Amino acid sequence: MAAVKQNIHVKKGDLVMVITGKDAGKKGKVLEVLTKKGRVVVEKINIVKRHTKPTQSMPQGGILEKEAPIASSNVMLFCSECNSVTRVSTKVTEAGKVRVCKKCGVNLPDKN
Repeated sequence: MAAVKQNIHVKKGDLVMVITGKDAGKKGKVLEVLTKKGRVVVEKINIVKRHTKPTQSMPQGGILEKEAPIASSNVMLFCSECNSVTRVSTKVTEAGKVRVCKKCGVNLPDKN
C-alpha cells in the first residue's frame, strides 16, 4: 500500500518543544520533515545509538549517536515571543499568507 502524504503543522527550521514521550519538555530545531510517514527529526531529541562496522572511511567502526524521527503529533511549535508552546493560525496580508501565533498574535518567522 502506498504511503499517503500528510499535512504536518511544523516546518523545517521551526523551534519546537516535545510535549510527550521520553524527551517531553525539551526544545529543539526541526532538521527534517518526513511527510509520508508523519514524522519529524528534531535536533538533539530522540537520540539513538547506531552500531557501525569498520569501513575504509571509518576504520575503527564503533557506536554513532544520531537523531531518530518522532511523530509530528508529539511536538508543538514554540513561540519565543510569548515563551510558550502554541498553535498556528494563518493571516492573509499583502505579502501573502503569514503564520501567526494563536496566543500572542505575533508573526512567526518563516525559516525555509
